[in-house]
Amino acid sequence: MSEHAQRTDRADEAITRLEQIVREGDDVAPQRAREMSTLLEAIPLKDVVNLIERLTPVRAALILRLLPRRQSIAVFDALNAGHQADLVDALGTDSLAAFFEVLEPDDRVSLLDELPAEIAELLMRSLDESDHGLTNVILGYPKGSMGRHMSPAVPMVRVTATAGDALTALREQNDRVETIYTVPVVTDDRKLVGVTSLRQLLMAAPEEPVASLMDRPIYAHTSDEDEETARWFLALDLLALPVVDDSTRLVGLLSIDDAVDIIEDADHEDTARSGGSEPLQQPYLTTPVWRLVRSRIVWLGVLAVSALLTVSVLDAFEDALAAAVVLSLFIPLITGTGGNTGNQAATTVTRSLALGDVRKRDVLPVMWRETRVGLLLGAMLGVFFGVLLGVFYGASIGVVLGVTLFAVCTLAATVGGIMPLVAKAVGADPAVFSNPFITTFVDAAGLIIYFLIAKAVLGV
Repeated sequence: MSEHAQRTDRADEAITRLEQIVREGDDVAPQRAREMSTLLEAIPLKDVVNLIERLTPVRAALILRLLPRRQSIAVFDALNAGHQADLVDALGTDSLAAFFEVLEPDDRVSLLDELPAEIAELLMRSLDESDHGLTNVILGYPKGSMGRHMSPAVPMVRVTATAGDALTALREQNDRVETIYTVPVVTDDRKLVGVTSLRQLLMAAPEEPVASLMDRPIYAHTSDEDEETARWFLALDLLALPVVDDSTRLVGLLSIDDAVDIIEDADHEDTARSGGSEPLQQPYLTTPVWRLVRSRIVWLGVLAVSALLTVSVLDAFEDALAAAVVLSLFIPLITGTGGNTGNQAATTVTRSLALGDVRKRDVLPVMWRETRVGLLLGAMLGVFFGVLLGVFYGASIGVVLGVTLFAVCTLAATVGGIMPLVAKAVGADPAVFSNPFITTFVDAAGLIIYFLIAKAVLGV
């Protein structure tokens, strides 16, 4: 067996044993602290994070206290803000303040957003003057803006400096900044005029002017929307992005890891809402049952009320159903096909919106494109099922189903395509308008189309 395989086996055994100890109860685990500390030494950091995410706050806090300080800080920083907030009571004020102090300013703000006001105020008072000021800078920007995610501790060099002067300045700033590889170049009043890199400065002659080493800056404004900015930034393959105010003065830097976090959170939220629930702010196994219920009940209630539209449609066409009972057999086919077609269109457009491929003003091009897609899909499905069902149930039923599928697919694709754009235009989350609401709308509209066509063809 290879050395790597042996280490993996030892780590798995250590994790299993740790889980056994913590399952024995909160009173037993502290008495075995020495054994638990030994076991933790055999577990890679990523596995410690995964272990803590599966534990209750009290047991997770115990694991954090048993880790060496540097490792415990790294593990705490790797947790999402919601999970960090759940550890507040279990860690106690002193331990939490120690973790809070070493977080980056933007990570501190994310945690503060999850905490009660009195605890947030207490933690802010525990910071020294410098960290307190940097954190307050970020707190001054609205949620969802670029300013909320930037690091205000920025490496910078003057445009009038030489490469040697710049390297000296970066050495002096090294302990105070989050990243040093991307180096903004500024004027004396902090206006951004260019960007260089640590590599370029190291390779240049000491007397070479910084102005000859810098490139035209690519930057974001503090008021820019966070998800949209993070997506186009990641596409550029840069390590960091300068962030400026309305006067183009440098105020912060967005690092690539923070941009990745923004996209992951946005995708997680979109996925949850497309499925008809609110996103969880912490790992599933440590989320209280009541919080799981709360994340779903509102959506279920809205969808249940919306489904009354379908019931109303069936009630309105009760006579047609009574005259041709066979029509009821195909209701699931109509509603299922329409709902799936609408969801496909909505998901595609929502994703395109997030990537910047589609904008709010593109309503008409999107509508025309999705209408054509719906026409083609409807034609293919309509012909197939019309012929198939006509063989078994008669030509009239085949015509009804074929024409209905053609009309429903066209309607569903068109509505599904434009709904996310309408949501974006009114400031709502496009994911909210996708699967749940589109399915309900298309179900009701599809049944109306179905029965109207049936009445026209069958005369019921």
